[in-house]
Amino acid sequence: MKQSIVVLTVFMFSMTLMFISCENSAKKLDNAEKDVTEAKDDLEEAQQDYLKDMEEYRLQTANKIEANKRSISEFNARIENEKKEVKAEYKMKIAELEQKNSDMQKKIDEYKVEGKDQWELFKTEFNRDMDELGKALSNITVKNN
Repeated sequence: MKQSIVVLTVFMFSMTLMFISCENSAKKLDNAEKDVTEAKDDLEEAQQDYLKDMEEYRLQTANKIEANKRSISEFNARIENEKKEVKAEYKMKIAELEQKNSDMQKKIDEYKVEGKDQWELFKTEFNRDMDELGKALSNITVKNN
């Protein structure tokens, strides 16, 4: 009798453990599914933010490039009354700056979506190049005044 009670107790204990472990596995599976769904949502949101950032940056860059074009046009109009030698030198420098401005436009237009890290690196380099172009334009127009 004592032995059957022990066997029955061990049997009940093992059945309880098995039931609990099955329930935990089901909960873990549900939690994992929720985590995957949340991760997908987060990824989609991050992708949308990334694309939005790209569009905003492209718009800002287009505005800077247009401002550079206006600055070049205004400078060309101002140097019309300069001496022939000085005017030729300015025209050559302006042609170089126009080419750089055009290259910057082409560079931003041809950028392909490669990932957030690559985008951040591209923006850093592009900003540096745009700043250098802006300084060069500013320097040439200031020298004339």
